[in-house]
Amino acid sequence: MPDLRKIDVQFVKGVGPARAALLRDELKIHSVHDLLHFFPREYVDRQHIYPISSFSGEMPSVQVKGRFVNFTVAGEGAKSRLTGLFTDGTGTMEVVWFRRIKAIRQAYNPGVQYVLFGKPQSFNGHWSIVHPEIENTETASAARGLRGVYPLTERLRNSSVSSRSIFQWVQTALSVYGRSVEETLPAHVLGKYRLVSKSDAIQWIHNPPEHITLQRARERLKFEELFYLQVKILLSSNKRSGMVRGRVFPRIGSFFNNFYSQTLPFPLTGAQKRVMKEIRSDLGSGRQMNRLLQGDVGSGKTVVALMTMLIALDNGTQACLMAPTEILATQHYESLRAMAAPLGINVKLLTGSTKAKARGEIDRQLLDGSLHILVGTHAVIEDRVKFRDLGLVVIDEQHRFGVMQRARLWAKNEFPPHVLVMTATPIPRTLAMTLYGDLDVSVIDELPPGRKPITTLLRYEQQRMDVLKAVGRQLAIGRQAYIVFPLIEENEKLQLQSLQEGYDFVREAFPSYEIAMVHGRMKPAEKEYQMNLFASHKAHILVATTVIEVGVNVPNASVMVIENAERFGLAQLHQLRGRVGRGADQSYCILMTKVKIAGDTRKRLELMTSTTDGFVIAEADLKMRGPGDIEGTMQSGIPLDLRIANLATDGQIIQAARNEVEALLDVDAEISHPEHKMILPELRALFPPVSDLSRIS
Repeated sequence: MPDLRKIDVQFVKGVGPARAALLRDELKIHSVHDLLHFFPREYVDRQHIYPISSFSGEMPSVQVKGRFVNFTVAGEGAKSRLTGLFTDGTGTMEVVWFRRIKAIRQAYNPGVQYVLFGKPQSFNGHWSIVHPEIENTETASAARGLRGVYPLTERLRNSSVSSRSIFQWVQTALSVYGRSVEETLPAHVLGKYRLVSKSDAIQWIHNPPEHITLQRARERLKFEELFYLQVKILLSSNKRSGMVRGRVFPRIGSFFNNFYSQTLPFPLTGAQKRVMKEIRSDLGSGRQMNRLLQGDVGSGKTVVALMTMLIALDNGTQACLMAPTEILATQHYESLRAMAAPLGINVKLLTGSTKAKARGEIDRQLLDGSLHILVGTHAVIEDRVKFRDLGLVVIDEQHRFGVMQRARLWAKNEFPPHVLVMTATPIPRTLAMTLYGDLDVSVIDELPPGRKPITTLLRYEQQRMDVLKAVGRQLAIGRQAYIVFPLIEENEKLQLQSLQEGYDFVREAFPSYEIAMVHGRMKPAEKEYQMNLFASHKAHILVATTVIEVGVNVPNASVMVIENAERFGLAQLHQLRGRVGRGADQSYCILMTKVKIAGDTRKRLELMTSTTDGFVIAEADLKMRGPGDIEGTMQSGIPLDLRIANLATDGQIIQAARNEVEALLDVDAEISHPEHKMILPELRALFPPVSDLSRIS
């Protein structure tokens, strides 16, 4: 059988070199294989012919059969327009083109019967269709049933490549090469999940005879896509486990024991104890720990991270914590230093603004081993930073760091350090299996004792005075408040308050209180100054943008007002809300919005008022918005370019594919059995070899 990946798409009849270059540049279609795996984004019903006299209201795209009466051209140059008067015997409508006017005029003639396909629009009682698909009635008979609509770019449209063009090229490719589509899943997998063959799936995804066959084709292709993604993830994980031995930390010594018995600020929750058992098991296993620690804001991840560091120290090694911003690194440093100081542990902070003299001292102490824990930003991966013996690396919000940046940190030790990754962004389980599929996952799903759930309220503009009074009551008893705005400058189209206007309003509303303001365009020093005013209680209210979303810890702050809350996603609202409720006092988050908002938006905001469970919110956010930017957190350089599967809605298929791959690797770790012979060639084609990043979590 010919290898369809090696047959250039230009050799498909009707494509040619020029269009092949367009397909390559715009759609990444290089070969016949790529063309057959370029799937429709939606389907339209080409079964029925609609009479013009039946047009009404908002109609979807429809088919009409009739003849052009005449053509007229209006305007000149770029502003010219071609209009064809079209009739089917029941009525008339206009067919309008704004480009390719000369070619269109030459292609179609009055009096000849055509089938048009497009979306009817009504203006002043007259119907029209703009840029329809047009077919001669002799060829249109082949278009009956469900027809795929293929995604296009503006450049393709301007180059006369339409969805119909791609459909025709796909049909040609199927007629010539359809029988050369090779099976990519083992027979026992196809049988177990009742999946159709690969060749049937490709035929049906482009030419579904009915909805049920389309559904079966989609299920098959989704499973295959997720199956191979899980193969890649689990092979990378297994390779790392086999290649990268981990140093054994058998000793639980004085650092850990003294902290646990004398210094621990509050008893560990059951979830924290469970996670520590998982971590201790990793550290004693003889393999490198690569563990993701998920925990909602305020759940106690930092204490778990410190206790893990203390185990590293008890075994004669050093530890490092890397955070994405200077503010967050500084807060980690202050927190760790306060907890570790009674134990005689030397903790230092290294950021881009660390003075030369302090840097020199850090360099010396790292090399002689007297510096136990280094906390820092990207500065810790600079070549000049060298450890005597780095045993553990903790990374907070690691998706902010690139794979190669993390690789530079691993290279600082001859023996690879254990790795603990922390995130305060709750990730649904099925998504975590893909995004963090090669890490072991631990979850802290309890709040420390004494923490009260945050009360979240939805309020409208008419209730602003009541909201201001509520904030005033909190300030009067010595608490502090955040007021968050979505924009810095006025945007008339969106009609949102600017941060500066908000700041002025807050100053007028609370004239006897000190107000600080921060936003992302401030210079770091000014931002730090304003944040410190609030953290030191010298400022009572902090007016801010979402720059405070991560890394601000002021336990005395008990109320947050989020203006134009409808402009934020669920995950972002949850992160913002987590800035309050960090002390023992009852805290409040007030979502301000207009009365007139879309139903989906209202549902989203009402969900925020009904739960503080970050995982419930993450699941809802995933379903409402899709995976979005979170896909950028993919591990080990594994690309995530899904053609048909959806991480937001295909959780069951992800789980089934994961289970099947795990079972397969249990019996055939090298994927060498004859019944699995198709897997490795397909895997290499899907994921071409790159630099070996399998050691990097």
